Amino acid sequence: MTPKERATRSAAAMWANDEASKWFGMEIVEVDEGRAVLALTVAAHHCNGHGMCHGGVTHALADSAFAFACNSRNEATVGQHTVMTYLAPCRQGDRLTATASETAISGRSGVYDVQVINQDNAVVAEFRGMSRAIGRPNFEE
Repeated sequence: MTPKERATRSAAAMWANDEASKWFGMEIVEVDEGRAVLALTVAAHHCNGHGMCHGGVTHALADSAFAFACNSRNEATVGQHTVMTYLAPCRQGDRLTATASETAISGRSGVYDVQVINQDNAVVAEFRGMSRAIGRPNFEE
């Protein structure tokens, strides 16, 4: 199995039970080893009292991209620590795309950067996630 095939199968196994990402309205655009791209169109129910996309929604999108990237080797992996920097507001109708890339991996720990852009390719947020493998596969090989 190629690394891309493994990442695709791992993503499918995770997506089957990922009710949270589905509930938010996210979609998987692309997965590969150490990389994932997810997207979301901001709907009215994603907006806060200021009429902007709630920061938790943007964070959830970045976190889900992080999850699919760090699980791409078919080793169940969870978030250990994350940090998010918001750079620009998002509004209803905006199309957000989160691209997660592996920065470093050592033993059971990994570091991933996620950039969130809007439909105009403007960076709206930056996220860094640290992962921890928990010692089981996402699917049987």
